[in-house]
Amino acid sequence: MNFALILFVLLLISGAIWAVDACFLRKRRPAGAKDPWWVEYGASFFPVILVVFVLRSFLVEPFKIPSGSMIPTLQVGDFILVNKYTYGIRLPVLNRKIIDINSPQRGDVMVFRYPEDPSLDYIKRVIGVPGDSIAYLNKKLTINGQPVPTTRIDDYLHSERLYYSRQFIERLDSAQHQTLNDEDAPPYIQGPVQFPNRQDCSYNAAGVICKVPPGQYFVMGDNRDNSRDSRYWGFVPEQNIVGKAFFIWLNFSDLKRIGSFR
Repeated sequence: MNFALILFVLLLISGAIWAVDACFLRKRRPAGAKDPWWVEYGASFFPVILVVFVLRSFLVEPFKIPSGSMIPTLQVGDFILVNKYTYGIRLPVLNRKIIDINSPQRGDVMVFRYPEDPSLDYIKRVIGVPGDSIAYLNKKLTINGQPVPTTRIDDYLHSERLYYSRQFIERLDSAQHQTLNDEDAPPYIQGPVQFPNRQDCSYNAAGVICKVPPGQYFVMGDNRDNSRDSRYWGFVPEQNIVGKAFFIWLNFSDLKRIGSFR
């Protein structure tokens, strides 16, 4: 469901009712006459819908985390806020950039429209930017020929399923975050699909090597062995970007999770 389109249609309808009433109908009504119900509701909802539309389209948009692909950074059930302007101002509904501000950087947690089905929003971490050479072999990440530094820390307990994953601190440029690996999971990529620019990726028993094309981004989940990401379905086009995730504003199961993250 395209909520932005629905909101835009409601804005047009309520705005048209408000404008027609203000310019024409109000002048013709007898003094003291009650507004028709459709005028009353339309005029009342218009400013509310306008504020929500502007905030959601240009400033921040809320999302809910539906899966565990970003554990431990983000948990299932986290409600997050996404900065809509940090990567540039885009036209609502069309998602076409009209003002360029910043570009995604390695380590950013980014929300984007899933390339295989743009009606779905995905969230992953940016690993490679245009021009980067990315290698994920034997569960070791290399960018432009340089191994990404990692430090092993205490294993992570998945409380709902009661099993442990190996946990690391990974450093991408100046940012650091935690990632998970399952010791028993194989290193090779199981069932990558045919995707645009797949010729820029090569697969083998150890993993995958990709050259990120212009205007595209390579993304991965922090829960590396439980995430379908660029290793499986390819690159994220620049026009699919929604924004940068930056804040957890609610989790009904754990209120202590409220706050910013990286």
